[in-house]
Amino acid sequence: MSDASPVPTGHTAVSPLDLLIDLAKRAPRDCAPDALSLARVSLADWLVCGIAGATEPVAGKMRAFAAAEGGTEAGASLFGGGYAPARTAAIVNGTISHALDYDDTHFDHVGHLSVGIYPAALAMAEVQGVSADDLCAAFLIGAESAIRIGRVLGAAHYNRGFHQTATAGAFGATVAAGRLAGLDETQMRAALSLCATRASGLKSQFGTMGKPLNAGIAASNGVEAVQLAGLGLSSADDGIFGPQGFVETHADTAAEPFLESLADLRFMDNRYKFHACCHGLHAMIEGLRPIAAGVALEDVEKLEVRTNARWLRVCDLKAPRTGLEVKFSYAWLAGMVLSGLETGERGLYTDALAQDPGLVAFAGKVEVLADDTLSDQQGAGTLTLRDGTTRSYTHDLAAPVPPAELMERVSTKACTVLGARAAPVLQLVERLNDDPGAVPARDIGALIRG
Repeated sequence: MSDASPVPTGHTAVSPLDLLIDLAKRAPRDCAPDALSLARVSLADWLVCGIAGATEPVAGKMRAFAAAEGGTEAGASLFGGGYAPARTAAIVNGTISHALDYDDTHFDHVGHLSVGIYPAALAMAEVQGVSADDLCAAFLIGAESAIRIGRVLGAAHYNRGFHQTATAGAFGATVAAGRLAGLDETQMRAALSLCATRASGLKSQFGTMGKPLNAGIAASNGVEAVQLAGLGLSSADDGIFGPQGFVETHADTAAEPFLESLADLRFMDNRYKFHACCHGLHAMIEGLRPIAAGVALEDVEKLEVRTNARWLRVCDLKAPRTGLEVKFSYAWLAGMVLSGLETGERGLYTDALAQDPGLVAFAGKVEVLADDTLSDQQGAGTLTLRDGTTRSYTHDLAAPVPPAELMERVSTKACTVLGARAAPVLQLVERLNDDPGAVPARDIGALIRG
């Protein structure tokens, strides 16, 4: 695909929105096979997170919300059972699949891609009756769109308090759902501009049920914008990059121009979680585990954790009050690693864990420091023992892993998290690897209903 885009009627120059629409039209054959393989990894990972999250307290509340709105088998499927209109299914499934905070992360985008985009894409794919191949291609292009807008908004947008999973993610959900709905260029332009007036989500919700709801909001806003644009609802010519549009109102200045090469897909930098907590903690966990062998909490004099400064405002809760808040605490996760607890176990993060006397006492020994030499995927630290010896670690989450190996790790994650319920997911993974075009999206809907 050329980096240049045809100039739409009424426009005198190629704008960032033109380029976004050009990206939204990219054919699967123009995408690298590895990128499509990685999109299938994300689908499998999203399904694991959603099926596991379907028994969380927030899941029951969201299904009750859907029941009040009504739904028939002509609608879209819900994690844990039932049907709902596409827009409602998107908000329910987005929320449920992010309930465990165990889903993938893209650090360039500064957010979680699958939980905001796949719920919108699957809801539309079920309604349209397309294949899993079409679903994964729509997700891939939607994810790439969200990443590009996330980069324009930049870290300042996130640091100000916006949750990019929900804000930039909503535009990705719109692109994915719009492709599957068959929107033409004019309708896609309208849908993206309508999404700009709906996209929302705040980090102040972290540690509450409002945090996973942000992912559901992204997905729902995408479906809603597509449906309204399909009905001919008019919108601003450019609600994203134009005057008083989303970028101008939500970022001081664009962090980088959108007019960069679209030839290489940044989605290839997507990362996956193998610990059920904030991704900002994972470099510490991975680095700490090898040096923690044989060390008990009472053996530790001090633990110094060094991390990128952005994480201090996200996952450095000093005294978490609930299991949800534990997922955002360096001190607690460090203590859990040293206690030999399995940080990937979905049922571990309880309110009782936040009050555990051993972890409470150990937290006072943990010092978390900002280190400008570390990227947001790197971590380093030093464990000082009571006998005066020290052990140090460094870890970089950015080390590349081939999609086939990632799919194996996600399959292992499915067995760990789901137990016997992993079998249908693993069977689907095999079918996707063999021929995704032969797998109807409705089969995926049947899987999430259970």
